[in-house]
Amino acid sequence: MRILARPHQLPARLAAGAFILNSGLTKRKADKETATVVHGMAAGTYRFLQGQDAEEFTRRVSTAEIALGAALLIPVVPSLLAGAALTAFAGGLLGLYLKTPGMRQEGSLRPSQEGIALAKDVWLLGIGAGLVAEELTRC
Repeated sequence: MRILARPHQLPARLAAGAFILNSGLTKRKADKETATVVHGMAAGTYRFLQGQDAEEFTRRVSTAEIALGAALLIPVVPSLLAGAALTAFAGGLLGLYLKTPGMRQEGSLRPSQEGIALAKDVWLLGIGAGLVAEELTRC
């Protein structure tokens, strides 16, 4: 596994990393009401999260986003590792999009107006999968 990110991977890693890091830093300062909304949306889709405290859950999501954002921004983190983490993270976000009522137009994968904020996370999945695919197929 290659240690340094390849130069052509840096723009995608920087874009995704900065976006996710900002999200994590923003959630770090979440008040009780915001934490309840964040937790409620996740727990509505992923039922196993329902028993968790909303503020603690939001702190954990914040920590995970900060770690993932930093891993993408720091070029010494192998692209295979950063890409795999990004792919898993984006898969969870897209699960919210696919399973949350009202996010998609009736009978379609196309987003409703409310679903655009989640549907756009498909680009994160593409970046993560691209990083992983490149590292697994390169000699």
